[in-house]
Amino acid sequence: MTLHFSVLASGSSGNAFYIGTDKQKLLVDAGLSGKQLEKLFYEVNIEPSALDGILVTHEHSDHVKGLGILARRYNLPIYANEKTWEAMQKNIGEIKLDQKFIFQMETTKTFGDMEVESFGVSHDAAEPMFYVFHHAGKKVALVTDTGYVSERIKKTVENADAYIFEANHDIEMLRMGRYPWNVKRRILGDLGHVSNEDSAIALTDIIGNQTKRIYLAHLSKDNNMKELARMSVTQILDERGFHMDKNIEIHDTDPSMPTPIYKVS
Repeated sequence: MTLHFSVLASGSSGNAFYIGTDKQKLLVDAGLSGKQLEKLFYEVNIEPSALDGILVTHEHSDHVKGLGILARRYNLPIYANEKTWEAMQKNIGEIKLDQKFIFQMETTKTFGDMEVESFGVSHDAAEPMFYVFHHAGKKVALVTDTGYVSERIKKTVENADAYIFEANHDIEMLRMGRYPWNVKRRILGDLGHVSNEDSAIALTDIIGNQTKRIYLAHLSKDNNMKELARMSVTQILDERGFHMDKNIEIHDTDPSMPTPIYKVS
């Protein structure tokens, strides 16, 4: 099997992303309960015990809720940068020293036959970072939880075969919604989340000839809808000359249902 992945869960309530090759199986984030995570793994026929490690993006509970439980249950190594380790320590319980590893921002680590590149994002966490996965000339980029997509991020993730890309909110739904103004301001700000429109505009700068799939991720339960996100992103990409129906597929993600395993070919 080549590079393959499933967005196990994505949304404001919990996030987990599985990616693997013949020789390596990794989980990125564990933002649901241990029981929920196990259920999601079994739905895509992956044994959690077969994992080689867990990468962490940042310390928010929708990304680390089940991290400690899963790591202890299956004796899995955890990789995160130093500031994220400090920030999440109190929320994940006791982790043995031989399971703790540092993965610094803006570096590349080798996991078996997979290269994993980390990059910083703009979000209200200690030192949030996301990842690009490389294997046999294929590239998968995971980009959520950022207030904007910087030129540096665009350069790092350009021309990936597949994107798991944030489309958190519809701006009008958020503005008209029930959230208090300080929360709305946080989401709309540079340390918040990317809107449907901003997601599409960023994607127009990074999609390349290799790009085959886009998974719209981390949708807000209160301020977005799958149909709306897909329509907004598709419309902008179509307007800018990307033939979505012919060349690139857009897929939904869900907070409680995994996407089918996709083999990058």
